[in-house]
Amino acid sequence: MSIHSPGDPSRRRFVQGLAGGGVLAAFGWPHAGFAAPRVPVLAGTDFDLSIGELPVNFTGRVRPGVAVNGSIPAPTLRLREGATVELRVRNALAAGGGHGGTTSIHWHGILLPANMDGVPGMSFDGIAPGETYRYRFTLRQSGTYWYHSHSGFQEQAGLYGALIVDPAGPEPFAYQRDHVVLLSDWTDLSPAALYARLKTMPGHDNYHKRTVGDFARDAKRDGLAATLRDRRAWGAMRMTPTDLSDVNAQTYTYLINGTTALGNWTGLFAPGDTVRLRFINGSAMTHFDVRIPGLTMTVIAADGQPVHPVTVDEFRIAVAETFDVLVTPSGQDAFTIFAQDIGRTGYVSGTLAVREGLRAPVPAVDPRPILSMADMGHGGMDHGGMRHGGATPSGGHDMASMKGMEGGCGGNMQGSMPGMDHSGMDHAGMDHSGMNHAGMDHGGGMQPHPRSEAGNPLVDMQTMAPTPRLDDPGIGLRDNGRKVLSYSMLRSRFDDPDGRDPGRTVELHLTGHMERFAWSFDGEPFAKAEPLRMNYGERLRIVLVNDTMMTHPIHLHGLWSDLEDEAGAFMVRKHTVDMPPGTKRSYRVRADALGRWAYHCHLLYHMEAGMMREVRVEEGRT
Repeated sequence: MSIHSPGDPSRRRFVQGLAGGGVLAAFGWPHAGFAAPRVPVLAGTDFDLSIGELPVNFTGRVRPGVAVNGSIPAPTLRLREGATVELRVRNALAAGGGHGGTTSIHWHGILLPANMDGVPGMSFDGIAPGETYRYRFTLRQSGTYWYHSHSGFQEQAGLYGALIVDPAGPEPFAYQRDHVVLLSDWTDLSPAALYARLKTMPGHDNYHKRTVGDFARDAKRDGLAATLRDRRAWGAMRMTPTDLSDVNAQTYTYLINGTTALGNWTGLFAPGDTVRLRFINGSAMTHFDVRIPGLTMTVIAADGQPVHPVTVDEFRIAVAETFDVLVTPSGQDAFTIFAQDIGRTGYVSGTLAVREGLRAPVPAVDPRPILSMADMGHGGMDHGGMRHGGATPSGGHDMASMKGMEGGCGGNMQGSMPGMDHSGMDHAGMDHSGMNHAGMDHGGGMQPHPRSEAGNPLVDMQTMAPTPRLDDPGIGLRDNGRKVLSYSMLRSRFDDPDGRDPGRTVELHLTGHMERFAWSFDGEPFAKAEPLRMNYGERLRIVLVNDTMMTHPIHLHGLWSDLEDEAGAFMVRKHTVDMPPGTKRSYRVRADALGRWAYHCHLLYHMEAGMMREVRVEEGRT
C-alpha cells in the first residue's frame, strides 16, 4: 500500500499518514507494505463485547483510547431483522482511570425497551468496572445504524461502531458490493481537557476570522453602507460569521473507518459492480460534506429507513446521521471518497478501487463559508441571490441598533423592539393543538420566544424570522456547481406510519451562549429542566426553533421523528434531525415506547454542556 499523499503534504498530514493505522502504529509495527487494518465484523445473535483502554496513534503520538474487543472503531455488528439478539457487554476499564468508571452502549436509532437503551442515570445504572450487562432485544427494523457510549466522553475516545441490520425480505435494489464508511474525529487531547478548553476558550479553533482585506472586498462587492451594517450586526452580537464549528481540524484528525487520509482506507469493486456505501457520521462534533469526484451517488436510505432514490453529487451528513448510497464506478480504476468538514478546515479521504494500493486525485478543500444575518434567521432567505463563500447583507434588522442586549441578541432583546415582549409566553406549556406550525409563514412576522429565555444569562441570541429551509443544502453548499442533497429531496418509501394528525404541539427552542459555552433547550440546561412528558400512544408534533448560530443535530431516543414538509405533510422518517442556524422545523412523534428516554443535541460537548432533556412516555396521563 502506498502511503504518499498527492501533492505536497504538510508535516502534520505526513505524520498522520505514518500513523494511518491507528491501533497498528501504537505497537510500533511498520506501515510500509501493510494495508490499513480492517474493522472486525461480528455477525449472529449472540455477542460478547469487552470495553477497555487501548493505546492508539493517529498523529505520531501514542494516546489512550477506548476500544471494544481491542478495536477502534468498535467491531461492526451484522444483525438480522426479526432476530432476538443478546449482547453481553463487560466493562474492563480501570476504575478511576482516564476513561475509567461507568461505561455503557447506546444502540443509536434501534427500537427497543427503555432498559436496553443504554443511557446511565435514565434507562439503567450504567456498567461499573468489572461488571457485565446483558442487552437483549428483538430487531424490529433493518438498515444502517451505529452504536456508541453514552458515558462521559468515551465516544470521543473511540467507543463507537457500525451496526447493520439486514432485512428479513428482499430489498428493492440490487448491488454487488457493500461497504461501511464510518466517519469520525479524533483528538490527542483528553476529551475532558478539550471540554475544559471549550468552557474557557470556546473560540480557540476559529483561526479564520474576517480581516481588513475581507472588509474591503465586501465593501467593493456589496457597498460600504451594507458592509458597515453587516459588521455592526456581528459586532453587537459579539460573534463571528466564520464560527461554524466549535472544534475543527486545528484540533481534530478526521478518520474513515479508523484510518487517516494517508492511511487510505480502500473499498474494493470489480468493473460493472454496483456498490452500496453505508455512510455513518460517528464523530463527536463534526458535520461532513461528502462527495466522490467522477461519480454520482443515489441515496436509497436515510437514518436506516428506505427513501425514494434521489441522485446527487454531494451530501452533508450531520453528526449521528446515516445515509446509504449506490454508486456504479466505471471508466477508471480508483475514485476518491472525499469528506470535508463544514468549516472547510480539513478533510479525510478514502478510495474506491479495483485493488489495494491505488489512489485517485484528492480535490482541494472548498472556500471557507461565511454565515450571513439571513442564515441566522434575521432577514429574508433569498438563496438564489446568495454568493457562495460570501456574506449576504441582511434585509432584516440592524442588530447594532437594538438596545439592552446582554451579550448579543439574547437577554432582554424582546424589550428592545416595540410590541415584541413575549417574555410572558410559556411555549412548552401552551396548547398548540389547533395550530399547524409547519405550514405557518413566519417570514413576515416575529418569532415568539418562551419566557425562560427572557433576561437569561445563558442565552446570547434569538432568531426573529426562522424558516424551515428544507430545500437549502446548507451554508457552504449553495450554488457550488454540484447537485447537493437537501432534506426536501428525501421522501420515505412508505406513507405516514401512524396516519393520525398530531393531537398537540410542543415547541422547543435550541439556545446557547457562545462565550460561556452553555447550551440548552429554552434556556434551561438539563440539570434544571423538567422532563417532557408524553402520553403513551399519543401522536404529537414537536417544533424546534434554533435560536443559536450553530447547527445542532437533535436525536430523540426510543421514538421515530417523522419530519414534516412546510405544509405539515409527512416527508421522511429519521432518528436525528439537523437544525441549521435560524431554522424552524417540525416533526411528528408517536409515543409508542414506555419509559424514560434521552433527547439531546448529538454534538457531544453541547449535550454535556446542557442541551439535553428527559422524555417520559407514561400511561394514564391526562
